[in-house]
Amino acid sequence: MCYFNSLVAPAGADISIKGTTKKLAPTNKPLQSGFNYSNWPIIKGSTKDFTIENAHWELIAPWVKTLKEAEAGREKFNTLNATSERLLESKLFKPAALQYRCLVPSTGFFEWRHYKPIGAKKVIAYPYFISLKDQPLFYMAGIYQPWTDKESGETMDTFSIVTTKANNLMEQIHNKKKRMPTILNEAQAGEWLQPNLSESKIMELASSAYDASSMSAYTIDKSFRTSSNPLDQFEYAELPIV
Repeated sequence: MCYFNSLVAPAGADISIKGTTKKLAPTNKPLQSGFNYSNWPIIKGSTKDFTIENAHWELIAPWVKTLKEAEAGREKFNTLNATSERLLESKLFKPAALQYRCLVPSTGFFEWRHYKPIGAKKVIAYPYFISLKDQPLFYMAGIYQPWTDKESGETMDTFSIVTTKANNLMEQIHNKKKRMPTILNEAQAGEWLQPNLSESKIMELASSAYDASSMSAYTIDKSFRTSSNPLDQFEYAELPIV
């Protein structure tokens, strides 16, 4: 799954989709946990008139009345991610997948590989940082839902990152659940933002697995979650693709 994301563009970055280019605000988020339930920029709207706005990372259903109710629901159901295979089956995900698709910009994400050394009694989890080789900033498929807190009157966009079956590289890293975020190239990103997509096209894009040979994965120090800058914690042991 994708619960730990990174977006580092201190000088901003150009967001280019089908000939339209806009500037991302300077951003320095070396590590953000979805379990903080805080904001992350998303790209929404049509390819000709898209906007880049902060949204609450956790899709909140329209029938949830207050943030307190949403917080209580986290004990039963996690909506940081949306499984591609269930996008059009889920009462929660389907309306967003049909009407409110977005892109989640990223410069890399974090995942754990589980391994039991010979003679060891316990499985050890090794963290990795995963990015794209030739594309410093890339797009994850997302879905969002405009939501209003009936108690406070606050209105905000809430979102989930779409996940799909792992490619060859991510199968080796996320070897327990074998999942990965749905990463879209620029052409696919443009399609994802188009209105009135057919259900078959939504499913095709949502379940696409990015080319493993275009991705890099490096082990990092196990303390990265408490580091002031986890991207300085590389051990520089790149995982080869088997």
